[in-house]
Amino acid sequence: MSENRRRQREIPVGIEREGERIEFDSMGEVRVPADRYWGAQTARSLDHFDIGEDRMPIELCRAYGYVKQASANVNARKGLLSEEKRDAIVQACEELISGELDDHFPLRVWQTGSGTQTNMNVNEVIANRAIQLLGGELGSQKPVAPNDDVNKSQSSNDSFVTAMHLAALGAVDARLLPEITALADLIEKKAEGWMDVAKIGRTHLQDAVPLSVGQEWCAWAEALRNACCDIEKAREGLMEIALGGTAVGTGLNAPDGFADEVAREIARMTRLPIRTASNKFYAQATLDPFVRLSAALRGLSVALIKIANDVRWLASGPRCGIGELQLPQNEPGSSIMPGKVNPTQSEALLMVAMQVIGHDTANAMAGSWGNLQLNAMRPVVAANVLHSIRILADGCASFRTNAIEGTELDRDRIAEHLERSLMLVTALVPEIGYMDAAHIAEAAAKNGTTLREEAIASGKVSEADYDRIVQPQAMIGDGLAGA
Repeated sequence: MSENRRRQREIPVGIEREGERIEFDSMGEVRVPADRYWGAQTARSLDHFDIGEDRMPIELCRAYGYVKQASANVNARKGLLSEEKRDAIVQACEELISGELDDHFPLRVWQTGSGTQTNMNVNEVIANRAIQLLGGELGSQKPVAPNDDVNKSQSSNDSFVTAMHLAALGAVDARLLPEITALADLIEKKAEGWMDVAKIGRTHLQDAVPLSVGQEWCAWAEALRNACCDIEKAREGLMEIALGGTAVGTGLNAPDGFADEVAREIARMTRLPIRTASNKFYAQATLDPFVRLSAALRGLSVALIKIANDVRWLASGPRCGIGELQLPQNEPGSSIMPGKVNPTQSEALLMVAMQVIGHDTANAMAGSWGNLQLNAMRPVVAANVLHSIRILADGCASFRTNAIEGTELDRDRIAEHLERSLMLVTALVPEIGYMDAAHIAEAAAKNGTTLREEAIASGKVSEADYDRIVQPQAMIGDGLAGA
């Protein structure tokens, strides 16, 4: 616990201090900063869960605004909430969704596994803002109470996981899918322009038969497209929400029809096909939709690792490596070696992907710890998935703009590698057989001669036949069809 909070606990609550006000909950009174909307339960959480600096993602808190606004609208329609209270709550929720209240959500990720402290943080902030709008006194819980009004017909157990779904959908749709698509589009565009540039292929990091630069790059684009499809499929599972199940999935203390109506209300506000979960016991006892999304993010990370590593290998050098790609020179690469420039964008993307794979391992473990009627590992999964989405989107954007966009070919190096490769001998196999072709390649490797010289010297093919058969451009096929 921080020394400041320790000293704060030693001062009796009843003693007023400048810049603070008194809030209360079922356990008694607590001091809170006068310029913040949160209340007693948030203050207790700050005290009791002073663990690290990892704050609950603000995207989740904003998504909670849809949950609370939709609930207020449905509760008012059913006569459970006055129009005056409903209107004030709705306005506070709109401010929350827009980001105007971001400074009022200080809680850490490391809290109760149901997310109750964050739910109450949201309830308290909305209630106090609504009280302020109605001309009341902050902290009085009148005329709007955090539990009885803002949290009406809900539980942390159904509302937190619903906010998780909405936050993830927003992040995937607004940032991640567009950035993956933009990167795939650029790679595909580069591939189309280089589809006729023959180069040597490599398998096992050893020389192989030729393909084109475009064919090599189109594989990267396809990997990203497939990763997008997996994320989109996992995204569909987030459309079902638990809201309306309240504590254990039975809907206790929620009015008839609340679950369906609140889902329709959220669908209207978000313009997403949100629907109530058909089995709320499942929706609240597991985190399966998030586990599947996390796995799809891991799949994207695997694809990005392949691409980033390929780019690093192909750009290695500039003189003593493969050196077929020329990357943008964005910054000096060494504090001791002048003139050195490193593939920093690839390295950054690799670290992003590794972090996401680590997050997925934690998410899988957390998903497996759903006990009986509740998975109580929600905050860490919410934080991990939202962080993964954020850094993957940012990583793709940075890699696209600072690496791929400015990447050019060293055509001379590509032609040199192609000319020196012994694997062009593969084209002779249909004419002279595998064994004779192998002996030609072995002789060229041993003698340091060219494949052409050894092939002609072997007497197996004439100069004219060799030049007719061994044509790299003819060996790469016809664009994607050849691939």
